Amino acid sequence: MMLNPEAKLIADLSKPEMAPTRDGYGRGLVAAGEKDPNVVVLCADLTESTRSEAFKKKFPERFIEIGVAEQNLATVASGLANYGKIPFISSYAAFSPGRNNEQIRTTITLNNVPVKIAGAHAGISVGPDGATHQALEDIALMRVQPNMVVVVPCDAIEAEKATIAATTNGQPTYLRFGREKSAVFTTPETPFEIGKAVVLRDGKDAAIIGCGILLHNALIAAEELSKEGIECAVINSHTVKPLDAETILVAAQKTGAVVSVEEHQVNGGLGSAVAELLAKNHPVPQEFIGLQDRFGESGTAEELIEACGLGVSHIKEAVKKVIARKK
Repeated sequence: MMLNPEAKLIADLSKPEMAPTRDGYGRGLVAAGEKDPNVVVLCADLTESTRSEAFKKKFPERFIEIGVAEQNLATVASGLANYGKIPFISSYAAFSPGRNNEQIRTTITLNNVPVKIAGAHAGISVGPDGATHQALEDIALMRVQPNMVVVVPCDAIEAEKATIAATTNGQPTYLRFGREKSAVFTTPETPFEIGKAVVLRDGKDAAIIGCGILLHNALIAAEELSKEGIECAVINSHTVKPLDAETILVAAQKTGAVVSVEEHQVNGGLGSAVAELLAKNHPVPQEFIGLQDRFGESGTAEELIEACGLGVSHIKEAVKKVIARKK
């Protein structure tokens, strides 16, 4: 593979360790709490599931259990932020920001206070929980709100980095995490900065721009395509907002073809953000890997990834299609 050495990924992408991104959030909370006494954590009766439990054990005086009241979760946090605290609020993404979007809008982003919203169990990889709990609209909900930063970590290591980084950015921030174990393919040395995409792989024929756990599929797809003589750049656009316009535009200009990859509706997510950027600055053909205007369903994570068109074979097909459109 034409991996970018500066990305400092694991040596063998075919044999990664597996861990849910929510584990990185839990570690990041503790690290953030150790660095700053103003960090507080609130949860909506899902302390273990969202991995807020580690912070609760370490700093019980800075943990608040709100109960099953996601609207109250947001409004209490906004009040704490107004008085100098750095609150992290966590629930399933289907409920926060799904259920409390209005409270986030009115009390957090409108007032531009630095509440950090952790949406756990996002995407179809939640699996057997089914469509009601598979948040597939959350990136769109948060991206459209003024002042909101949106970060979608690709693995547990990046999730930890993102949680710590969000502590100091001074803005409302949405952090998106998954439940199921997924590939850990970055390392502690892999660069991470909110707002700065990471080029994981170089390529000249097409650019795959993704966020979240599907980036591992993107890298595997790029390796397989390389054996067919097609070289793809792979870009980790972990920050959906603000988008790293410079990195994406350079890739689009170099390759002339883009495929966006995300575990989210194609409407309103990363792919839409990339398309908006390209339309304004450098239009090129683009294909979209994501949920195609449909809900999820019950099944294993692996079954749903394939059933919803998010697998390695689907990414390869999209790359070939977009290159054909370019030609």
